[in-house]
Amino acid sequence: MEQFSTSKVTVECFDPHDVYKLAAPSLISRLPLRNLHWQSHAGHLRSIETLHVELIRSGEDIDFNKSDPALRRSASISTNQDGFQPQAVAGGPAVSTENFESSSNTSIQPQSKARRHQIPGLRRTPYLKVLFVRCDDSDSYKSQVRSEIREWIKKNTTPQSSSKKGSFEGHDAFEWLIVHVVLPNTVAATQPRTSGKGLDASESKSSSRWRGGSSTLLEKLQADFNVAGKNAVDRVAQVRIGINDVPYDMLPRVVPAVPSGYVETEQDVETAWQDMIGKLKARILNSFDMRVTRYEEDIKEKDAQRILPGWNFCTFFILKEGLARGFESVGLVEDALVGYDELSVGLDLVIAEQATSGEPESHGGALLPYTDDLKAAVEKALAALHPGASNATIEEAELGGDGFEDIPIMASKKPYRDMILANNVSLFDFKCYIFARQISLLLRLGNAYSTREELVAKLNEQREAALRGVDPRIPPATKNMEETENLLRLSEVCRRTLEFIPVASQIMQQDIIAAMQSTQSGEEATESKRLPPSLSALVDHMVASFGFSVAQQVLAQTATKALPIPPSTLATPDAHEPKLSIPEPKTMMHPARTSSLNMPPGSRPPLSPNVFPGPGRSSSVSETESAGTAHFLKAGLEELAARRAELYSLCRNILEKLGRVKGWRDGWSEVPRLPDSIDYSRMEDVSLDDDDGASQSESSEESSPGSDNLVSFSVLRDRLLSTAFLTKDDFYRLYETLTDKALRHYTVANHTQSIHSCLADLAVLKYQAGEFPDAAIYFRRATPFFGENGWRLLELSMLIMYCRCLKKLGRKEELVQAILKLLMGAAAARSEYTKQTTLMNLSTGHPDLSAINGFVAELLAASTALPEQVVIPLSNFFLDIDLCGNPVYIDGSDSFSIDIELRSLLQDDLPVQRATLRLACVDGGPTKEIQLESAGKQVVKPTKSRLTFIGKAVATGRYKVDQLVLGNGKLVLSYERNVNQILPAGESIFRNPPILIFPQTRSLDLKLTAAKHTRLDQNNSLEIEISTGWNALTSCELAIKPATGGLRTITAEAKVLTTDIAFAKPPEAGMFFFNGLAPETQVVVGVPFSVEQDVGLVSVRLEATYTTADGVFKCIKLASVPIALALGVNVQDVFKHHALYSRFTVSTASTSPLRVFKSELVDSEIFESHFGVPPAAPVLVFPKQPATLLYKITRKNTKVDSKTKTTMYLKLHYSELREEVEMLLTSSVLQALGRSDIGRFARLLIPILVKHAHHKITAHDLERVSLTGCVSTEFLSGIDWRQELQGLDLPGSGPNSSIAGIVNFFEAWQKTNKRLTLEAPTDASSARSLLIPVDIPPVPVLVTADIKLTPELPFLPQQEYDGLPTACINQLIPSVLHLRWTRIWDTAAPTKGASGLAAREVSFEVTAPSETWLIGGRRRGHIQIPAGEESSPEPLQMPLMLSPLREGLLPYPAVDIREVRAETSANGDQTYLSSHCETDFKNLGEVVRVVADRARVTLSLDSSGPGGGPLVLESERAGRDMRVLA
Repeated sequence: MEQFSTSKVTVECFDPHDVYKLAAPSLISRLPLRNLHWQSHAGHLRSIETLHVELIRSGEDIDFNKSDPALRRSASISTNQDGFQPQAVAGGPAVSTENFESSSNTSIQPQSKARRHQIPGLRRTPYLKVLFVRCDDSDSYKSQVRSEIREWIKKNTTPQSSSKKGSFEGHDAFEWLIVHVVLPNTVAATQPRTSGKGLDASESKSSSRWRGGSSTLLEKLQADFNVAGKNAVDRVAQVRIGINDVPYDMLPRVVPAVPSGYVETEQDVETAWQDMIGKLKARILNSFDMRVTRYEEDIKEKDAQRILPGWNFCTFFILKEGLARGFESVGLVEDALVGYDELSVGLDLVIAEQATSGEPESHGGALLPYTDDLKAAVEKALAALHPGASNATIEEAELGGDGFEDIPIMASKKPYRDMILANNVSLFDFKCYIFARQISLLLRLGNAYSTREELVAKLNEQREAALRGVDPRIPPATKNMEETENLLRLSEVCRRTLEFIPVASQIMQQDIIAAMQSTQSGEEATESKRLPPSLSALVDHMVASFGFSVAQQVLAQTATKALPIPPSTLATPDAHEPKLSIPEPKTMMHPARTSSLNMPPGSRPPLSPNVFPGPGRSSSVSETESAGTAHFLKAGLEELAARRAELYSLCRNILEKLGRVKGWRDGWSEVPRLPDSIDYSRMEDVSLDDDDGASQSESSEESSPGSDNLVSFSVLRDRLLSTAFLTKDDFYRLYETLTDKALRHYTVANHTQSIHSCLADLAVLKYQAGEFPDAAIYFRRATPFFGENGWRLLELSMLIMYCRCLKKLGRKEELVQAILKLLMGAAAARSEYTKQTTLMNLSTGHPDLSAINGFVAELLAASTALPEQVVIPLSNFFLDIDLCGNPVYIDGSDSFSIDIELRSLLQDDLPVQRATLRLACVDGGPTKEIQLESAGKQVVKPTKSRLTFIGKAVATGRYKVDQLVLGNGKLVLSYERNVNQILPAGESIFRNPPILIFPQTRSLDLKLTAAKHTRLDQNNSLEIEISTGWNALTSCELAIKPATGGLRTITAEAKVLTTDIAFAKPPEAGMFFFNGLAPETQVVVGVPFSVEQDVGLVSVRLEATYTTADGVFKCIKLASVPIALALGVNVQDVFKHHALYSRFTVSTASTSPLRVFKSELVDSEIFESHFGVPPAAPVLVFPKQPATLLYKITRKNTKVDSKTKTTMYLKLHYSELREEVEMLLTSSVLQALGRSDIGRFARLLIPILVKHAHHKITAHDLERVSLTGCVSTEFLSGIDWRQELQGLDLPGSGPNSSIAGIVNFFEAWQKTNKRLTLEAPTDASSARSLLIPVDIPPVPVLVTADIKLTPELPFLPQQEYDGLPTACINQLIPSVLHLRWTRIWDTAAPTKGASGLAAREVSFEVTAPSETWLIGGRRRGHIQIPAGEESSPEPLQMPLMLSPLREGLLPYPAVDIREVRAETSANGDQTYLSSHCETDFKNLGEVVRVVADRARVTLSLDSSGPGGGPLVLESERAGRDMRVLA
């Protein structure tokens, strides 16, 4: 990025051969020098990005001993003092070669005769001297040019060896350079630059052998004028001019006769120019390094002499400033700035030492006690303020200025350096000069517009001189010269200004006081240590005017388009910017100048920082142009905006202070003031003033005579400031403008506090002026910030004004919001007061907030016009809200009341038209919330008040207050919280624990039970019992809502089970309706239900909404009942030919025993049952001891069709022992509660008692109860009643609380009822019943099989052992298989179109294990069952021959009966499939005894048998007369 600055060095050019104009275009196009690197003596490498070179022709009359003309006011940007005179290359005047000596003498002679200044810091000499020579061939070089160069070196350069350390030449050290300019069509143009390159070129191009071994002109120059050695420096450069770049009159006419074949390329030309530029850089840096070395040595020497007598700081300042200017000249502006900062600190140290010692001469030299200019200005102002002053005097005082008062800080305003050198400078001027130099350097570092403008002007002037048709190779200047500023540097300028103004103002004040005291005599000066009030005010105003001017100057200098300043918030009624008679500071600061410079696009200076365009004008160029030219830099943007905003605020504060003289205020004096929240009445104010005069300074300032003249131009000396005091409107307009600019800059800087402070100032100013619409806008934006950041009292004052504005404007909606915020702020102040008085132990009471009285009424009046309700947090206006006492239950009504106590923070009474209190359940009760309403209209006082709420709900559970609403019209004060979250520390609203709500004994009650009579083939039912209690109901709506997943209630099938009572209208989805019900009425409703999956327990939420004479009430209950069957029944069927035997096994499904009172099997249309003798007493069924019921079922002679009902029903009447125990406990406790004072808690205590009995009475205890008939109440001692009844009493109820009475009651009851007798019921009227459908499975064919043995056995006499038939092993036993079939159990309905029983076929097979029986005869076969026959007329007989194969009890062979069905496939083939057929096998369980066939055996008991065993001698077979010998 190219940056422009005023850093430049002077290069003196000598042109005896008039060739400078030929080389100048190419040379200037390569300027400024870039990327220079200098090794500082401190060890750091300094980089110079851009170094501008001021080329000065030797023919110009320049006095280098003069100080820099750029520092003088009259020549800051003048082209005459620029040091470069425009020259025309062609067609203009030129210096001929013949006049070289005369022109050279003209330029050299003044330098040799000029007297050098004794102080090096005041001289300005060139860093480099360049000699441009023309030499066309070697002959001219030898004959003329070489001698001319030597003569020039002798006259214009000083040998380095002759320079001594102690001489002043080190401060003016310079280097020199010889530039050989080669023209075309000359011998020099045909030569290569070096002889080596010429040989190579000749060999490669033309193979020329002419003069191949001679040296070139460049080599001759280097050999003659370069010093040989190790560190030799090359001071000779050569550049060549193209034939198109030389005027025709200067072009040689004769072409050299001996060509060399050398051709210069474009790359060679560029290399030569780069070589020359590199030598320029090296020579300039070398001379700069020598100067710095000399300066640093002298400064070190002078600084070491500080303690010596005669040491003068001014001399030291000039010397050290010379070093700083040297740094500045080469572009090291930061180093120069460090030098000025060190000088500023050094000046402060010197002044401090002088003030301590009292001897200025011995410590750096004395400065002037005052400034003459300031003294003259004060005298003129005093003359104008004198009562006898004429109009001419006043006009002279106003117009006698020098016209630069609006630019108080400028280094060229006075000859400061001459004044410092002469020790004729005051401290005020000294400080102003140093600060001017500092900000000048910072502006250059920041690339500020004013600095950039000056340097670009000089650069363009030099280009214009060179671009007048001479050098066409210069690229067109298409690069945009508008570069972005360094915002960090510009912010540094503003920061230093903010630090400088207070210091300079104090010095200026002391300066003026010293000047005024110098005019008085010695006695008067001694007697009057304090100036007269008028003079003191005049001094203060002049100092304020100076600070204002300095701030305005820096604001103009740091103005940049890089700051995205938002548009102005100010607006005028006609939507145009107000026309002020206040001039632009930018035009006042920079005098008008005429220039022919063409400013680059986008380089127009920014608008004045003091006047911003209004709504009707654009603040910048068009959006398209600004998007391309504006550069919004992030680095330093916020810092610059913040510092500029502080400068604007400083200007505004100065304006405000001066406005007090005329009684013009900013509006804050009329703001309603509220006292601090703490009562500091015990404390005393102590004045810190030494005398009484100081406390009256402000009042005397306003009442002093001639106050109007004190703010005139003769005093203020600033055009902008003095113009603002012409009229009151101008004053307020300028005050508003400055505040608005500060606001917009703070907005960019993101300084939130300052933004809102400015908004508050604008709001108060508009309010004072009566511009209520604008004031309301500013108040709305500013007030929230102060309240959020702890400025509560300020916020309240602003809110009062804001409310008044809105009331004037008639904006009721906004007025309501503003008053609410005001009242909330006042309430917060009172709350804070309470906390602080408690902590600090101060006097009690309330802060005086009487200014807010009456706003509650205005709020209520304004809220009536709102379109909808406004909800406000209740905690903003009330403290210490909590329950007051336990709930009170109203006798004879299902309602209860709760009292709430609260403390109001409002100043006025608050009428409450309606109020509601909501209780939220915290233990999973039947309802999530209970709504309570206030008992009529009430009024909340500013002190403690009590509100009563009535709840018309019957429920049980623990509840906390989660919502409290107070309403009046459309204003609603609401408090709401989540009761499941822990309250924060310090919360003072509803901190009491939960309260326990329970129903009264005779209030309406809802009970849910499972139906007593259950049928398994129908939906089960729930029975809901409604007990009206003492209520006379006019109407009742009962809503049921399943609370178990998958539970569905079938309300369409619901029935009223109570006689003489019916539904008022058909039930709807989950709703039942009743008409009037008398007190003490019970209504039972049966509701069928279904479940998606088997569950043991279902929960239903019951809610009854009923109406009585006292209003509408609600009863909510969450009930759970077990629906699982208490018993289980299994059945086993045995089919016989004429009867069916069914055995039912009844077992308990829980751990509780059952009582089975009776059972019956209900007949169907085709079956009838037969039972034996029933038991005389109920049967107890234990979990491990089920009961068995056997029924004989026979077939009725009834024809079966599709409508015939074949299902039988088993009906069991039973009761569960656990229910009997719980009913016994409940009835005993209720009987005792009826005689006690705590009977009102019966509905609360009984569920707790039943719950513990259900969990603590085990199965073992129930078995003991069933056997002994006694129930132990020992388990009641383990109930923690205080935990169960937590919330029944609020904390602090004392020993006579309700819980204590309940505990005492149960302890006394248990002592008298340790055991309860359970009488076994004998009547089944109150027992439950279960109806189980019993389906007889249809059997198509029942086959009865019976194997009968032949009565006479051939080999064994007929005998039986234990009634069992006996046979021998391998004996053939003749037997007959009898088969019978029947179809009476085929109860399936015949298919449509069938005439009757169809024909069937069954197969039989006799089988037995191969190791037990050997079967002979007809073992298998088929039986054809004809159609239409139910039973076989005669049994079929199949002869068999059985032979047992082993001894023992052998079961009969099995008979496998299967039904055979024939199926025909698609191709006509038939296949037979067999399936199981019901069989009654009568031999099942019968056995045959098989024994051996030996009747007698003779044995030998010795061991002569095989293997050493007994020896069988002989045996006799049974039934045969045969003996077998061994």
